[in-house]
Amino acid sequence: MQPVAFAVPAEVAFDYLVDPRNRPEWQSSLRTVEMAEGQPRVGQEWVDVTAAGIRPRMETTVLDRPRTWAEKGVWRNVEATLTLHFTPTGAGCSVTADFVVRGRGIARPLGPVLTRAAVLAVPGDLRRAARVLSKRAAGH
Repeated sequence: MQPVAFAVPAEVAFDYLVDPRNRPEWQSSLRTVEMAEGQPRVGQEWVDVTAAGIRPRMETTVLDRPRTWAEKGVWRNVEATLTLHFTPTGAGCSVTADFVVRGRGIARPLGPVLTRAAVLAVPGDLRRAARVLSKRAAGH
């Protein structure tokens, strides 16, 4: 996926994006997050409550501040992984996402279809997060 520009330092974007409690503010498919306790860390678990009623169990699998963060989500026979890469730039940072969905058993054909759909959704969500952080940095 194409990088998304953030007008804040990589540390600020990283801290905001990796905290599951912030996700409903910028991730269009989410309504709320349940059980996200404590500070973000490898092994942190929570449940995404989506607009479609799907409730995947999520887990942080990589946390290398401020360079890389990854999560894994599982719902029935579908597993999705999202990895965010943070690169400092002169004006802030850029965030690049890798997203892959895999289906098992009867859900196997869903993997490639859902992965392609994410190519449209994930960058839009990251652009929304960049706008939220830009407004906060400007004091709005």
